[in-house]
Amino acid sequence: MIKPRTAYMHNRLYCICCYMKGISMKKRSMRQGLIRSIIRTKRIKTQKDLVDALNADGHKCTQATISRDISELGLRKLPEGIYVLPEDLHLQRMMCDLVVDLNYVNNMVIIKAQAGTAPGVAAALDDADLEGILGSVSGDDTIMVIASSNKLAEELHYKLAAFRGVTE
Repeated sequence: MIKPRTAYMHNRLYCICCYMKGISMKKRSMRQGLIRSIIRTKRIKTQKDLVDALNADGHKCTQATISRDISELGLRKLPEGIYVLPEDLHLQRMMCDLVVDLNYVNNMVIIKAQAGTAPGVAAALDDADLEGILGSVSGDDTIMVIASSNKLAEELHYKLAAFRGVTE
């Protein structure tokens, strides 16, 4: 019978395969976080584009690994052929269909929505977990989003305007 190799960490005995699985889980989590960032900042059309972007960032991986990550992250393709995160797709639909106006001042973004729809838009915004958002408050038709800085509020404003299909 073959005995599993063991590794000692913090005076505890761990099976080496469980230890290695923990390392691969961290790598996968880091890689998927990077994939989320790449999908949000670049127009990725193919798995090869995504592999190339990850390799350029110093993360060596294969198309098969990316295929599994795409499935686990639930990435979708828009009709124009670019990958999007499911929560971003939901937010984009909400922004297009329900948002009437969008402005920013200092570190706040003010979103005007159709009557009664602001809580749903705010929930979609929270689910998207966009960078720089400290929190949001919603009423019946208005959402106030607090960003961590004036610059991030401006960037968020333009990102949300892009979700609406408006270029300013």
